Amino acid sequence: MEEDREYVSEIINRARKAQQVFETYSQEQVDQVVRAVGKAVYDNGEELARMAIDETRMGNYEDKVMKNKGKAMATWNYLKGKKSVGILQYFEEDGIVEVGKPIGIIGAVTPVTNPVMTPMHNAMIALKGRNAIVICPHPSAKDCGVKTVQYINEYLKELGAPENLVQVVENPTLEISNMVMKMTDVCISTGGPGMVKVAYSSGKPAFGVGAGNNQCLIDMDADIKDAVPKIIRGRIYDNGVLCTCEQSIICPESRYDEIIAEFKSQGAYYVSEPAEVVALRNVVFPEGALNKICVGLSAAKIASMAGITVDEGTKLLIVKADGPGTVDPFAKEKLFPILSAYSYKAWEEGVAIVNANLDYEGKGHSMVIHSFTKEHIEYAAENIPVSRFLVNGIGSSGLGGAYTNGLAPTGTLGCGSWGNNSISENLNYRHLINISRIAYTNSNAHIPTPEEIWG
Repeated sequence: MEEDREYVSEIINRARKAQQVFETYSQEQVDQVVRAVGKAVYDNGEELARMAIDETRMGNYEDKVMKNKGKAMATWNYLKGKKSVGILQYFEEDGIVEVGKPIGIIGAVTPVTNPVMTPMHNAMIALKGRNAIVICPHPSAKDCGVKTVQYINEYLKELGAPENLVQVVENPTLEISNMVMKMTDVCISTGGPGMVKVAYSSGKPAFGVGAGNNQCLIDMDADIKDAVPKIIRGRIYDNGVLCTCEQSIICPESRYDEIIAEFKSQGAYYVSEPAEVVALRNVVFPEGALNKICVGLSAAKIASMAGITVDEGTKLLIVKADGPGTVDPFAKEKLFPILSAYSYKAWEEGVAIVNANLDYEGKGHSMVIHSFTKEHIEYAAENIPVSRFLVNGIGSSGLGGAYTNGLAPTGTLGCGSWGNNSISENLNYRHLINISRIAYTNSNAHIPTPEEIWG
């Protein structure tokens, strides 16, 4: 324990010295550093994806390449040109001026499901605010986490950036990660509920995530030919390990058979025989709990484990759940390419099914709506407790921010108080800077009377 404490203290001391130099950088210099972090992962995305697959045995190589490169591009595209140093903006009417300042040292715990992209994104948004960062990778993904940081530091060295701005714990343990979170200035925990709880118990400001269970609500007017391939892509992306992957489809009863037929025509296997449903449930949710052995496996592999014969090229499995919420564990988050299916008669009933599933797991996170009816979309948004509603998009790649929507690119999706989180939006650089406010006195301001205020 004392040896661990000395190790972490040395990391923090190095980070503090680097950050004190970095906080003197101009906006232009800061942006060069941030760009280098993204470019390091973009340039080495294939190797890092292969390392992640080999080490974690989760997911899909091509998708991990796309994730590494795509998120690097999207994050830099979002961050470049945005002010984070010194005067940020003027609010002339209110006499307020915002001034951006660094927080100091960020501690970041990163997940086994995103062992390259999340460290990269956290480093980019931390450095955008002139902070240093210490990354604690998941023990089952430490090699690719360490390699990611090595590449980042190679690119930062070429720029002449302060050494130790980005550091990584090479042999992470729960105890060491706990110490890092206690000794840094702000911590980010992207992972399981245990580590998120540790972050919020660290005594420092913390940003965590909640459980995902992305419900996909399909309206009567949905374009099924457009929606189905999007839902499939979202469900199977990286073999379904992302918190943003679609988990359930809630379909209008009158179009249910049409929707299922379209899924089948595009590579889905519909698990409908009662014996097959039971066998699949027993494999992926033995005694109602998620089977970790299945995480990140292909649909064909999971079907084989359940004794179900499918084509090797089967993209996903769809199973008609016995009912919403606690009636059937298929309502929970599934970290593999399985969709549960439900039907509703009226839109309000569809919203109720979503809420029942979220009460079981995943309240506060995200959902997808396929609809062109503004009233329906807004009814769902007013009555479902999630932080993000993506309309007519792909959940896996859209909810974490995309060129096609206005959500900030991120690897950490806050779930609000519903998910025991401090934010209900996508974590971005604005959360990792202190903002001072200059308040000018307006001697000509009208001071209202009690009658004016209360009348």
